[in-house]
Amino acid sequence: MKTLNIYAALLFSIFAINFSFAQTTVKKETLQVWGNCGMCKKVIEKAAKSAGASFASWNEDSKELKVSYAVNKTSAEKIQQAVAKSGYDTQDFVANELAYNKLPGCCHYERKGITKVDLNMGSKKCCDNAKCGKEADACKGMSCCKDKTCCKS
Repeated sequence: MKTLNIYAALLFSIFAINFSFAQTTVKKETLQVWGNCGMCKKVIEKAAKSAGASFASWNEDSKELKVSYAVNKTSAEKIQQAVAKSGYDTQDFVANELAYNKLPGCCHYERKGITKVDLNMGSKKCCDNAKCGKEADACKGMSCCKDKTCCKS
């Protein structure tokens, strides 16, 4: 009887372990990140991994960051925020001016369409988003507009 209980517990443990591993979904994404050189590559990839990416590879020519991450641990948004904090603009976030200015001279890339609000806040460009009505009440449900600095009053 004792042996039967041990086998039952062992069998249950195996199924529980398999079930818990099955819950982890790995997502692969390609994100746009601006930069110039090999030093940029190291910093961008390190920032992405510090935000939870299990794999990060940035291509200097295409300006694309390929990442893989467990969706229960991080998100593309968190990864982009970490990259922006390190001084590099992404498709949805911009680095603040201080972080950008700390980059070595060879890492200073051409920044297009960056407003003073974006530089100071490091915020998502909500008003560039088609969903944003650019009115104060349109910002209610958008986390990037919580301060409503990008919306017209």
